[in-house]
Amino acid sequence: MEILQIIWTTLTTENQTLINILSIPMTILEATVTTLLFTSILNIKSNKQQKIIYILSFSVIAIISMYFVPTPYNTFINIIACPILVYFTFKTNFLKSIVSQFIPYVFFVIIGNLLLKIYLLVFNISTNMTLNIPIYKISYSLIMYFVVYIIYLLLKKFNINISLYKRLKKNTNRALIINFSLGFIAFAIQSYTMTLYSNYIPLYLTFATTSIFLVYFISSLYSLSRTAKLESTTKNLEEERLYNKTLTILYDNIRGFKHDFNNIVQAIGGYVSTNNMDGLKDYYSDLMADCQKVNNLAILNPELINNPAVYSLLTSKYHKATELGITMNFEVFLDLETLKIKTYDLSRILGILLDNAIEASSKCDEKIINITIRKDNKVNRQLFIIENTYSNKNVNTDRIFEKGYTSKTEEDGKNHGLGLWEVRKILKKNTNLNLFTTKNNKLFKQQLEIYI
Repeated sequence: MEILQIIWTTLTTENQTLINILSIPMTILEATVTTLLFTSILNIKSNKQQKIIYILSFSVIAIISMYFVPTPYNTFINIIACPILVYFTFKTNFLKSIVSQFIPYVFFVIIGNLLLKIYLLVFNISTNMTLNIPIYKISYSLIMYFVVYIIYLLLKKFNINISLYKRLKKNTNRALIINFSLGFIAFAIQSYTMTLYSNYIPLYLTFATTSIFLVYFISSLYSLSRTAKLESTTKNLEEERLYNKTLTILYDNIRGFKHDFNNIVQAIGGYVSTNNMDGLKDYYSDLMADCQKVNNLAILNPELINNPAVYSLLTSKYHKATELGITMNFEVFLDLETLKIKTYDLSRILGILLDNAIEASSKCDEKIINITIRKDNKVNRQLFIIENTYSNKNVNTDRIFEKGYTSKTEEDGKNHGLGLWEVRKILKKNTNLNLFTTKNNKLFKQQLEIYI
């Protein structure tokens, strides 16, 4: 009985040391609930290992800041640490990392303030007692975590989540990040103030402030959702415009073939009847060249090239090449949704390589660009291969990545080249990328290798 009495006395009297000790498992529990909440709401793809790494990393930072950084500054350290950890652990974009901290923090602020006011009224205690007496501190925290966990289960059951468009414009992305960052600061300051002076703030004022927080939170998420949807719609309209242009050209080519079909058959029959195999081979070669154009246009399909950025890039470069009389051939044998490279980096690399290929082949009598996208299962890598005809057979493949060097440097003495130098910078930032450059008497080849 004496031991139980000691334990009860320890739990019901102010004991900051015990609170600090019990805060360690409470911090881990809070990090766990928070992780479940934001990964579910934001549809962040994650495995068990990533969640464990994040929970432990955030818990360690929170515990260290709790012991060595005075309140409320330790809260701001946690606010800064959370998005950084999310960004590197779950490989999300920075906006989603910011929002992943914003959402659970708002939940805890709103629910915590309401629960604290009710908790103080029910037990007829002060805020100081809640924060400094272990039994009150722990029970209040457990109730808050339980309520947030129940909300997480309800959101998951009814599949309530937010889908953020990955390729927001820079200005839009920057504005949203600033908006949510300011929201962070406002919530942090207000929540600290309300907790510190909860004994003196009337219940109606607590509900009014909480309601304002809730309205701001909902309107911010609504605005974010609408902005993301608008950006997505804009991108889709651009893809549809390019696809319609491709379909128009494809339709005209098919109509031309249909109109000339009888003439084509008669011409083939003429070669066959005279046993002119050499003439038939030449005629067949010309016919296959026209057929290849139709096949290329059929491949330029957003369902086949199922990455909007890559589709838009390839389509625009195809039409540019066509205007210059360049034949651009495609072979796509890869699901582009499985690419292990940031779309931004891939777009920059492909844009530079294709611009170089178009420029080089446009100077040749035979203007050809071959693009192959496939997976190499033997080496477990994804390949983007760009081959093009070129006129400067003396181009130095060892020097083309130097700043200011291109094949033009040797041809006209001017210092033009920065493109491949920029590509090299991107490759150095990514450990799973390689660019292999070769040439022969006919084709110059760039092979982008993405290791899985």
